[in-house]
Amino acid sequence: MIFDFFTSTFGTILEMFKNGGIITYIIAIIGIYGLITSLEKIHYLRKISKASTPQIINTVNDAMERGGSLEALKSIGHYQNPVSRIISEALKIGYRNKAEVEDAMERVFIVEMSEMTKGLSMLRTIIEIAPLLGLIGTVIGIWYTFKAMGIGGNSSGMAEGIYIALITTIAGLAVAITLLPLYSYITGLIEKEMDKIELAKKMTNWGYATMRLMVDTDIPCAVEALRDSDGIVNVKEINEPESNIWVAFKPSMLEKSINNIILEKCNASAEIVESKLKQ
Repeated sequence: MIFDFFTSTFGTILEMFKNGGIITYIIAIIGIYGLITSLEKIHYLRKISKASTPQIINTVNDAMERGGSLEALKSIGHYQNPVSRIISEALKIGYRNKAEVEDAMERVFIVEMSEMTKGLSMLRTIIEIAPLLGLIGTVIGIWYTFKAMGIGGNSSGMAEGIYIALITTIAGLAVAITLLPLYSYITGLIEKEMDKIELAKKMTNWGYATMRLMVDTDIPCAVEALRDSDGIVNVKEINEPESNIWVAFKPSMLEKSINNIILEKCNASAEIVESKLKQ
């Protein structure tokens, strides 16, 4: 019985396509394209939203305790979503100055936003244009019906012609009704992801940071240069196998990267051995 129902329904749809003309096929093609685009977009958005922002931040904090910023960068590399990429740029403070990090985060945001919304305007256009195409098909069909019947036509012929003309309207409405809930669901997923990104930006507004450096020459000059720089809270010379300077700074006030401060004032190169950030 169920098989007969589906067979009958499929036969009816085929008949409607045959009678609806070229506009019905156009509506079907754009409808299928819209459906495929919607499903691909939903799959992509659901994939990138599997990991929550607190989960990623907890991973960062745990990795920061083990090995600092570089370890944190490695630990969130497998997430591969907009939030992790934004946080990855925020972890580079100290290697870059505040403005450079903010610019990099903004670039990542623009790229990720473009990826999330790609195809969305086309989907919206399909939803809006499909009923209009159906209406055009109906008007054309009715016009041809009256033209063919002439003044002396019978009412049954007119009814049949109108039935055929209305097929395009049915097809257009079916496409719009199918795609509109998917479009709303997609925009909802994008809004949730945007909220995650905003939360990530707030949670990576580091208030305090420490670094261990290895400066190749003129260590006293490097210490003095760092002390005179904006954002630096404390600097001291240390005697460790892999580092010889320890520095504490406020990331929000860092106008130059640590490397650039030492290079510009002392003409010496510095290797960042460890960087730890705290909120």
